[in-house]
Amino acid sequence: MDKKALRKSLLQARQSIAPEIWQAKSSQLCDHLRSSALFTQAQTVLAYFSIRQEPDLSLLFPASKTWGFPRCVGKRLTWHVWSPDGSLALQAGAYGIPEPCPDSPILEPDQVDLMLVPAIACDTGGYRLGYGGGFYDRLLASPVWAEKITIGIVFDSAYLSIVPEDAWDQPLTAVCTEKGLFFSEQRL
Repeated sequence: MDKKALRKSLLQARQSIAPEIWQAKSSQLCDHLRSSALFTQAQTVLAYFSIRQEPDLSLLFPASKTWGFPRCVGKRLTWHVWSPDGSLALQAGAYGIPEPCPDSPILEPDQVDLMLVPAIACDTGGYRLGYGGGFYDRLLASPVWAEKITIGIVFDSAYLSIVPEDAWDQPLTAVCTEKGLFFSEQRL
């Protein structure tokens, strides 16, 4: 199956999950992240605001961390500090995704310990199927981001043995689902 067909099929399946099951799976996934040394040792974590029934990471946000969220600026992502206390405002971004306002403090790569990466699917090799814009692949191909610890976030039904991959796709360090945290075969 090609990326476009797989993306459509997996998005339909994810969006058909009943809200109470979606929240329970999201909670289990957050529990696995919370108990991971990758998360507990990180001081600055990049995350995302859930759309289209992506796993909801909001249960993690009270953790005493510095949180960074992306803004789409042209064809790239910039990362800004966001605080769960509401002191830094959000706005709807170019794709309708909540993002920090442009005047929010910027996070530079050397400040970041961990990146939680949204995906439609991930595979055991650490490759992800995203929404098709290439934002994360371009970011992770950059030398200043390439060595960052990255965890793909998907429900277990979207953790596949293999996803179609292109030459520009960048593997992740690990994948987290409601069933656990799995290190990528690329990183073993």
